[in-house]
Amino acid sequence: MSRKVKDNCVKGIIYAATAITLGILLFIIGFIFVKGIGMVDWNFITRDFNDKVGYQMAEKKEVPLSINEADLLSKSDYYKKYETPDGEPLYIESLGAAIMKVDYSKRNEQHKQVIFSYIEKDSSLNATKDTTGKGTAVKTDYVLESVDGADVADLSLQEIAQLVDDGGSTLKLKVVNPGGGIFSNIITTLYMVFLSLIIALPIGILAAIYMTEYAKPGRLVNAIRFATECLSGIPSIIFGLFGMAFFVVALKFQISLLSGSLTVAIILLPVIIRSTEEALKTVPVSYREGSLALGATKLQTVFKVVLPSAVPGIVTAVLLSIGRVIGESAALLLTAGTVAQIPGTLFSPGSTLTVQAYYVAKEEGNIELACAIGIVIVLIVIVLNILSRLAADKLDVAHKK
Repeated sequence: MSRKVKDNCVKGIIYAATAITLGILLFIIGFIFVKGIGMVDWNFITRDFNDKVGYQMAEKKEVPLSINEADLLSKSDYYKKYETPDGEPLYIESLGAAIMKVDYSKRNEQHKQVIFSYIEKDSSLNATKDTTGKGTAVKTDYVLESVDGADVADLSLQEIAQLVDDGGSTLKLKVVNPGGGIFSNIITTLYMVFLSLIIALPIGILAAIYMTEYAKPGRLVNAIRFATECLSGIPSIIFGLFGMAFFVVALKFQISLLSGSLTVAIILLPVIIRSTEEALKTVPVSYREGSLALGATKLQTVFKVVLPSAVPGIVTAVLLSIGRVIGESAALLLTAGTVAQIPGTLFSPGSTLTVQAYYVAKEEGNIELACAIGIVIVLIVIVLNILSRLAADKLDVAHKK
């Protein structure tokens, strides 16, 4: 076999490997988008996952309909993915709102329910109070379950309107803020990213500075490098078990945002240390020598010359860390929990997007919803990477003119 034929064979193998890799990547992304894109909309992004039931005190106030009654259906706001109108809406003037019956179908659950499909801007529903006196508002697509204690699910719209008209000047409405979204999971994920980076970045960067700029080659440096390499190869479930035993149980942080962030920060340390160390090594020795020759101290040289010049490499560490945090699930199942809520404090549990995707796929068997969450994860990673790159361009003093 001639040398040219061998070269062409090797080149063909390289091209084939590249094509296979690209094809697998496109197939995975395509599968996620095809399966989940139909569920991604504004309601999916802005709503919480779980329904929220509440009692609202609404004063009766006559508000005329400002649009044609024939246009009520076209103006009605309902969650089209799960709700199908069952008849025309009915406007109740004493509430300044229209109600409508819909067929609800979600998570293998099907039933009829009454929703507020249209609310006038002058309606008292825009300024209701809960049972504690806290001001709030009833919004379109909220489910109406009862009026003054009387269930309305089996009543006709006309009977509900009559029930409202026969009530006192202030009505006690039981309403449900429908779920089905991932807003709380998005916020929890962003919390987890920023908290874990705030903890891990300073430690990792300082450790890399020590090994590159201060430590003399020897057993200690070799031991540290060996330890970081071992840490990077440990499965995340092991970190999760450690986090549960140490942060959750021993330190009594409970299953919480803080426990999850500290656990993920430990997972990130090897990535940050190795990436930063390699970035510092790429800074020319002449930079250090020039700074020292001008009278700068070692510390000034490191933090004012070497470190700013290594910003692109440090940003690479940040990008890798962001992807690792957002993609983490096993460790967070044991330390941060699976509760789909926005953590009120550092000691409150919360579910990230990947944990929620695992939950809906495993527990509910809803692959479409899991893929929809996957689409949001991809978009968040892209946005955070772009922001990190922009920040790096601002801080990259080595390549500024």
